[in-house]
Amino acid sequence: MADERIERRLAAILAADVAGYSRLMGADEVGTLAALKAIRREIFDPAIARHNGRIVKTTGDGLLVEFASSVDAVTCAMAVQELMAKRDQDQPQITFRIGINVGDVIIDDGDIFGDGVNIAARVESECEPGGVCLSSNALEQIRGKTEFTFVDLGERALKNIDRAVRLYAARSAALPKSAAHAVDASSHPFPDKPSIAVLPFKNISGDSDQEYFADGMTGDIIALLSRTRDFFVIAKSSTDSLKVGLSDPTSLAQQFRVRYILEGSVRKAANRVRVTAQLIEARTGKTLWADRFDRELSDLFLVQDEVTSGIVGAVYPEVLAAEAGTFKRSSSTNLDAWGLVARGMMALATFTRESISNANDLADRASKLDPEFGLAFGLRAFSLAYRSYMQWGSDWLMDARQASQDIKSAVSLQSDDPTVLFLVGGASWFMGRVLPGVPLLERAIQLNPNLAMARALLGLGYASLDRPADGLAQAEIAFRLSPRDPMACQFFAAETLCHFAAGDFSRAIASAQKGLQVNPNSLDNHLYLAAALAESGDQSRAQKQVEQALRIAPAMSLDIISRGGRDAPGWQKYHVALRKAGLPS
Repeated sequence: MADERIERRLAAILAADVAGYSRLMGADEVGTLAALKAIRREIFDPAIARHNGRIVKTTGDGLLVEFASSVDAVTCAMAVQELMAKRDQDQPQITFRIGINVGDVIIDDGDIFGDGVNIAARVESECEPGGVCLSSNALEQIRGKTEFTFVDLGERALKNIDRAVRLYAARSAALPKSAAHAVDASSHPFPDKPSIAVLPFKNISGDSDQEYFADGMTGDIIALLSRTRDFFVIAKSSTDSLKVGLSDPTSLAQQFRVRYILEGSVRKAANRVRVTAQLIEARTGKTLWADRFDRELSDLFLVQDEVTSGIVGAVYPEVLAAEAGTFKRSSSTNLDAWGLVARGMMALATFTRESISNANDLADRASKLDPEFGLAFGLRAFSLAYRSYMQWGSDWLMDARQASQDIKSAVSLQSDDPTVLFLVGGASWFMGRVLPGVPLLERAIQLNPNLAMARALLGLGYASLDRPADGLAQAEIAFRLSPRDPMACQFFAAETLCHFAAGDFSRAIASAQKGLQVNPNSLDNHLYLAAALAESGDQSRAQKQVEQALRIAPAMSLDIISRGGRDAPGWQKYHVALRKAGLPS
């Protein structure tokens, strides 16, 4: 039998798909089909021909195109989206997602197969409607060969692909301001995610040999921010060109279509280094955060890692607060799913009855707007779990059941998103499910080591498992990462419960008191303080703290504290102490 030689070649593969195709067909089947035929005839086919592409196959809602050149593939995709944006200004909106990958393909009777094709299709599914996304393989082939900029979306676990793939979103200054995927504040007030450009950190040491340290710092910050799935981060390859002749932040924000700019400098002298950084809101030019980090250079790479983590840990809550502030000034009826969730996340920070209810309502609306937005389900799980714990709703059991369902939904939709995992891990904690909650929080931190609140909740979990030393280490990192965090009262709560579990009641009392200075309505700190006071023999003050706790949560009881299987050894010590303090059964 003669050997059949399999034909292979390297190709740039473009996969395009209509966003919301089923919804469009359900609303107007005939009109949608007619519009798609016109789009193929007037936009896609001419653009593909101009850029030397070959249409491999079409489906009802998309097409697969092969190019010999990556530059041609990306240029064609951007041209299509620019024309689509102009078209949609005057006609019913039909938007495409376009994904591009470069890889080895198998050719069989004119069709193409293989990993290269599969990855292109998965890249397309990760893209925003109206946008163009590239795999890292595709970006490497066009670096420096186009006028486009690229937003680093971080590594993604793509369905049925056995390895994570780093993705980039393409941006073009030529795209009309009404385009659906433009992300600067003036052209699209409420993009799906906040966007940030990290400018090259300046070496002001007077020693050109230190340029590598500043460059490494910039790269590490971009890499860590990219692991926070809540942000679009401009790729380092796009901002590296700004090392000479830096423009003002507002102009750069317009150029890169971002809302936030992070800039900084590095000064090294003898065996010490000073790193300064500031976060700027581009629309107003306002400095949202600034800090400096002075370190001894006993271990250069350790210092670089420590300072990078400090910067990224501080930037995350500052951007979230700024986003929530922007959305608060706008009518909530105009917010998209991300805007609703950003406002809801900030509502969590105060842990009041009203704010938790508000967070739940916002998450509920976001989940209805985008049923595939795992973050919305995670936020609702967290708020419902806390409301159930506090007995603030009309039916705590219904809240708990819905929270359990939302945990499953969030994880099934975005199992590799650290913020989602932090929210569902926190929900598990407040529902008394310590053992399943701890691995979720550990995974969140593995994916994003700079999630301070996840570390605080993990500290609480470790304390419940009678691992106070591990819990204190997590609380310490949380404080170091985000000293101004709006949820800092929970950092103190974690520290308090860890000291309590270790039998160090005087330190537990001191930590709880600090937490109550940050947030006088922190139920956990009142209860942890009551437990520590009771174990230290101060029954009178312990009872007063219980009274304060019952003013915040009148239905709180020993039964609620023990509900949900909080049978870890550290938690049992706490339960016994609260009984001593006088918490009702």
